[in-house]
Amino acid sequence: MTTQTVDLDELLTSAETAALLSIKTNTLEIWRNKGKGPAFVKLGEAPQAPVRYVRSVVLDWLAKRSFGSTSAYSPAGMLNRTPDGCRSSGASA
Repeated sequence: MTTQTVDLDELLTSAETAALLSIKTNTLEIWRNKGKGPAFVKLGEAPQAPVRYVRSVVLDWLAKRSFGSTSAYSPAGMLNRTPDGCRSSGASA
């Protein structure tokens, strides 16, 4: 098992994360229930245990959703994306 250290200053509440993404807190709750949105950390086993988001994970999630055109995020466009998020032309230079 691998242990990962998180800088506690990087932990964001749902409200802070929603503000960072310019969305409603309720949207984050819906995304969590649907398995969408940025990965989150559950601080405990109880249903009422707080949820936090790691700032760097949220920013990485956001960067992966940056597109140059509307066709780039279509299913066909997503197949042509390279690991750096850019669209592949299919031809070599």
